[in-house]
Amino acid sequence: MAVWGIGVAVYFVAITYRTSLGVAGLDAAERFHINASALSTFSILQLLVYAGMQIPVGLLVDKLGTKRVLTIGVVLYTVGQFGFALSSSYAMALGSRALLGCGDAMTFISVLRLGARWFPARRGPLIAQIAALVGMAGNLISTLVLARFLHSFGWTPTFASSAVGGLVVLVLLLVFLTDHPKGYEPPPAPAEHTGAGFVRRQIVAAWREPGTRLGMWVHFTTQFPAMVFLLLWGLPFLVEAQGLSRGTAGELLTLIVLSNMAVGLIYGQVIARHHAARMPLALGTVGVTALLWAITLAWPGDHAPIGLLAALCAVMGACGPASMIGFDFARPANPPERQGTASGIVNMGGFTASMTTLLAIGVLLDATGDNYRIAFASVFVLEALGVSQMLRLRRRAARRERERLVVSRVEAVHVPV
Repeated sequence: MAVWGIGVAVYFVAITYRTSLGVAGLDAAERFHINASALSTFSILQLLVYAGMQIPVGLLVDKLGTKRVLTIGVVLYTVGQFGFALSSSYAMALGSRALLGCGDAMTFISVLRLGARWFPARRGPLIAQIAALVGMAGNLISTLVLARFLHSFGWTPTFASSAVGGLVVLVLLLVFLTDHPKGYEPPPAPAEHTGAGFVRRQIVAAWREPGTRLGMWVHFTTQFPAMVFLLLWGLPFLVEAQGLSRGTAGELLTLIVLSNMAVGLIYGQVIARHHAARMPLALGTVGVTALLWAITLAWPGDHAPIGLLAALCAVMGACGPASMIGFDFARPANPPERQGTASGIVNMGGFTASMTTLLAIGVLLDATGDNYRIAFASVFVLEALGVSQMLRLRRRAARRERERLVVSRVEAVHVPV
C-alpha cells in the first residue's frame, strides 16, 4: 500500500494540474484576450497530446518499468505547470499545457501497472477504482483550493505555488518507489522484444483482442461528459448559461467530484464480486447521463432549476468510475506483458471523445452566439456512436474471454507422470 500510494500520489498531482484550467477558464479568456474556440484549444491540445501519448506510454511501461516512466512524467508536468504560471502570451501558455499533457499521460497507465505488480489479480478492479478515486480528489484541490487562491492572489502566484506539489512527489518517487516486490521480479524480456517490429506486433496483438476494443469504446462513451464539464466548460455553462454565482457553480463542480469518489467505491466492489455487471453498469451510466442532459437542455425558460442541475452533476460523477470498466474488459483479454499497451489503447478512448467534444462546444458557441443548448447537444452524438460500438463488440468480447478462461484452467491442471 505504501509503495502503490506513492504512485497514486503522482497521479493525484497530475489530476490537480490537468483540471486546474477548469476553474480558471474565465480568467484565462481575460488574461490572454481569447474567444471560446481559442479557450477550448488549451484543453484540446492538452488532451491531444495525452491521447497521442497513450500507446507510446504503454509500450514504455512494458519496456522500461513504472518508476522510470513516472519520473519522466512528473518532471514534464511540473515544468508545464510552472510554465503556465509564468505565461504572458497565448502561445507560451499553449506550449505549457502541451508539456503538462505529455507528463500527465505517463501517470495513470503506470499506476495501473504498479497496482498489478503489488496486489493480487482478484483485487484489480477495486484497486483501479481506488486509484481513480484518489486521483479525483485532486479535482477537489482545483475546485476548492486553487479557485480561492486564484481569486485572492492572482494567476502567477496560484499556479507557481501549485507546481511545488510536483517537486514533493518527485522526491518520494525517487527515494521510495520500486516497480515490484522483492523476489517477484518479472522474467527478462526475450531478445526479440525490441525494435520497431516488436512495437508493431505488440500494438496489433492488443488491438485484435475484442476485449481491448470494447474497453476503448466503453472508456470513450462513459468518460467524456464529466471530463469536458470539469476540464473547461462546466463553470462557463453554470455561470453564463444558468445564471449561477461562481461560488454556487464551484459547489456543483465539487458535487461531481464527491459523487465520483462515492460511486467509484461502489462500482469497484460490485465488479470485483460480479464480473457480469460490467456492461450493465457502463450502459446504465451512459443512459442516465444522456437522460439528465436531455432534460436540462430542453427545460423551458432560460435557466434550469438548481435541483435538476445538482442531479445532473451527481449523475456525471458516475462517468469516471464507469470509464474504469473499460480497463476491466481489456485486462483479461491480454497477457501481462501486453497490459501497458492494451491500457494505453483503452485510455485513448475517453480522451479522444473529450477532445472532440471540447472542440465542438467551442466552435458551436462561437457560431451560435453562445447558445449553450445547441453546443452541449454535441454530447449526444458521441454517446450514440459509442453505444453502437459497445453493443457491436460485447458478444464477441464475452466469447473470447470465456475461451481464454477455459484455456487457462486447462493449462493449470497438473497431470502426474
